[in-house]
Amino acid sequence: MKKFDYFEATADIGFRAYGKDLNEAFENAGLAIFNIISDTDDIVPAKEISFEVASEDNVSLLYDYLEELLFYHEVEFMLFSEFHVEIGDEFHLKATIKGEGIDWDRHERKTEIKAITFHKMDVKQGETVELQAIVDL
Repeated sequence: MKKFDYFEATADIGFRAYGKDLNEAFENAGLAIFNIISDTDDIVPAKEISFEVASEDNVSLLYDYLEELLFYHEVEFMLFSEFHVEIGDEFHLKATIKGEGIDWDRHERKTEIKAITFHKMDVKQGETVELQAIVDL
């Protein structure tokens, strides 16, 4: 199963992330976000950051999780390449993300993400899980 793919959205970029369960799909959503910014194959998972978010439903949880990833990217000036997510009861998420400080001489600079949007955000659960989101470039 592929981890993620992208689709065009007016002046933005959308992505779909896939997983065998909700945890894996959220992990692949993190990977999709950072592959927009840089090539995650070149990011060494040297530093670890953990955080928790809670929301009222799965779509809001996805939004809050992606917002938190973007927050740590901007505040810590880091790129991330490994994501571990555990989603529990009551739409509560625990995440551990790994990456390193940005070095634009070594890391490929692709596209800056300005914001996460709720536009067309969706969580589909069946035999597999598919997440969809659009980011503002």
